Amino acid sequence: MSITLEPVRASLDLVREELERRWPDGRDRLDAMCRHALLPSGKLLRPLLLLESAAAVGGDRTQVVPAALAVEYLHGASLIHDDVIDGDRLRRGRESVMARYGVDDAIVAGDALFMASATALAECGHLGVPAAAVVTALRLFGEAGIRLCRGQVEESAQQGALDAGLPAYLAMVEGKTGALFRAACVAGVVLGGGSTSDQVAAAAYAGHLGIAFQMYDDLLPYLRDSATTGKAAGSDLANRRPTFPVLVAAELAPGRRGELAAILHSGAPGALARMSELLHGIGAIEHARRLATAEAGHAIAALAAFPPSDSTAFLASVAELVVDRER
Repeated sequence: MSITLEPVRASLDLVREELERRWPDGRDRLDAMCRHALLPSGKLLRPLLLLESAAAVGGDRTQVVPAALAVEYLHGASLIHDDVIDGDRLRRGRESVMARYGVDDAIVAGDALFMASATALAECGHLGVPAAAVVTALRLFGEAGIRLCRGQVEESAQQGALDAGLPAYLAMVEGKTGALFRAACVAGVVLGGGSTSDQVAAAAYAGHLGIAFQMYDDLLPYLRDSATTGKAAGSDLANRRPTFPVLVAAELAPGRRGELAAILHSGAPGALARMSELLHGIGAIEHARRLATAEAGHAIAALAAFPPSDSTAFLASVAELVVDRER
C-alpha cells in the first residue's frame, strides 16, 4: 500500500507548533532548560506513534495532540536523566541539558517534564475525549514511567557483566525503551476510541518495535560516528554496558568472551575501535542486524489486526525505518 504522507506531516507540524507555543524562548531558567531538551525537536517518533495509532482506529488527531506532547515530555525527561546517569555531554548533536545547565538543574528540569506530561494529557478531556479514556491513558503513562525506571535499574545492574546474556537484555529493553513505545501506541488507541482487541494489537506492535529500535540503536556506534548519530558513540563502553551486539558476539563466539570482557572493562582510548573490529570479525554486527530486522517484521505483522489505512501504512514504515538508520 502506498503511503500518503500529508496527514503525518500535518501531525508533525501540529506537535512542533505546540512545542514552540508552550515553551517560548526567553522565559525563566526552568523553561529554558525544558525548551533546550525539547527544541529543536528530534524525529518526534513517540508523539507520531500516538497520533497515528489514534487515527488508525478512527480517532481525531487534533483531539489527542496534548497526549502526543505528554509522551514527548516523558521521553525528554528520561533523556535528561539518562545523560546525568551516564555523564553524557552530547545530545542531538549539541550540549546535553546537564552539560549546559549543570547536574542539579538538569535533574529538576527532568522532574518538571514528568509533571508537565500529566497536565498535558489531562487537556484531552477538554477537547472531546471521554474522561474514562483520559484516565486510562494516564494510568498507561504512569505504568510506563515505572517500567522505564525499572529498566534503567536493570541496565545499571548489568554493567560490566556478560553472563546475564540476551534474556536479561531483552527484559531490560522491554522497560527502558519499549515502555514508552507501548504507552504511546496503546494510549493512542484508547484515546481514539479503539476496542480492547485493538489495544492488544497495538501493544504487540509496539513491543516488537521497541525491541527492534533498541537493538538497532545499540548497533549505530559500530555503523556511524557521533557526528551523525548526535550522541556520544563510546558512552556505552565508557559505562561498561554490554549492548546488544556485544551480547550477540558472546553467544556466537563463547571462546572470545574474555576478549569482549577485557575491552568492556578497559575504558581505554580506542576501546570502541577495538570492540568494533572484534564484533565485525565474529560476525556479530550482521547477525544482530538480522535479529533486529526480524523484530521489525513481527511489529509489521501485528498491524494486520487494523483496517488498511494511511495511518497503519505509516506505522509499518516506522518499523522498517528503525532498522535502517545508518543512511
